[in-house]
Amino acid sequence: MNISWNTKTFNELTTLELFNALKLRQSVFVVEQECPYPDIDEVDQIAMHLFGLNDSREIIAYARLIKPGVSYQQASIGRVVISNELRGQRLGEKLMRYALQEMNRLYPRQAIKIGAQERLEKFYCDLGFTTTSEMYLEDDIPHIHMEFDYSNNR
Repeated sequence: MNISWNTKTFNELTTLELFNALKLRQSVFVVEQECPYPDIDEVDQIAMHLFGLNDSREIIAYARLIKPGVSYQQASIGRVVISNELRGQRLGEKLMRYALQEMNRLYPRQAIKIGAQERLEKFYCDLGFTTTSEMYLEDDIPHIHMEFDYSNNR
């Protein structure tokens, strides 16, 4: 499968891209995970939006890239999501590797902090993140804070 990766500001997104990104986020974070919370927030307007399109131009992978000082003191990656039909094909790894490249391009050598679902700790550790907190509940889902430092990951 060919994936076309795109990184855009909120204002650069087409109406269809925004709709499809929000639809994917809602289908996973609100419906699939049964977690009614305000997924759409003000951060959407200031974040960079990274998404992967398949050959049919459908958004199949998405992440929000956030500058330092917004979610945390460090830069952050959030709303990481893969289309349900394509899980198990290492697309999450491709998305995160591309996200890390984009973060380094946008915010060179800045540390990255994420709030990760605890069940994904090994996935993020394999990408070079380290766990920096105990488990905490966010919307009744166990989470942990993790950080990525470019000086430790070459």
